[in-house]
Amino acid sequence: MTTFPDNRPEASKEALMRKNLWVRSLLVAATCMVGATLFAGENWVGTWKLNAAKSQLGPAGVRAQTLKFEATADGIKLTSEGTDAEGKPMQGGYVSKFDGKDVPWAGNPMADVASPKKLDDNSYENVWKKDGKAVVTAKVAVSKDGKTLTVSQSGTDAKGAAFSSTAVYDKQ
Repeated sequence: MTTFPDNRPEASKEALMRKNLWVRSLLVAATCMVGATLFAGENWVGTWKLNAAKSQLGPAGVRAQTLKFEATADGIKLTSEGTDAEGKPMQGGYVSKFDGKDVPWAGNPMADVASPKKLDDNSYENVWKKDGKAVVTAKVAVSKDGKTLTVSQSGTDAKGAAFSSTAVYDKQ
C-alpha cells in the first residue's frame, strides 16, 4: 500500500478527497438554492409585452413597451423598452431588492428614483420620485395564472396634472 508524506494510506487520502468534494458540492448546491429562493416569490420576473387593447393609458401613455425583470446578484433588474405617446423610442431601468428603498431610475422622464416594495409573491408597489418628490404610485400585480401583469398608476405628470392609467402586459 502506498503512503503519502503525512503517512496516510492512499485509501484514506481518496476517502478524504471524496468527502471534501461532497462537502463542496453540498455548499454550492445550498448557495444556489438560497439564491433561487431569494427571488423565487417574485412572480413578475420574466418578460412582459404591453397589450394596448386591454390597457387604459390615456393620451400621454406609452404606445408600445416591453418590460423585462431579471433576478441578479444585486436584486431584480428591470429593463424597459418601447415607444412613447409621440412615437419616440424609450428605454430605461433600475436594479432593486424590492425593499422600498430608493434606487436610481435611468431613462424615465417622469422620475429619477424608484422605490419598489414587494407586497407578496404576486405584487409590489412602486413610488416614483422626481427631484426628491413623490410623483407617481404604481401598483403591480401578476394574475393567478401567471400570464398577465397589470400596472395601475396614479400621480401627477410633468405639467402637474393629475392622471391615472392601467397598463396590461402579457407574459412572453
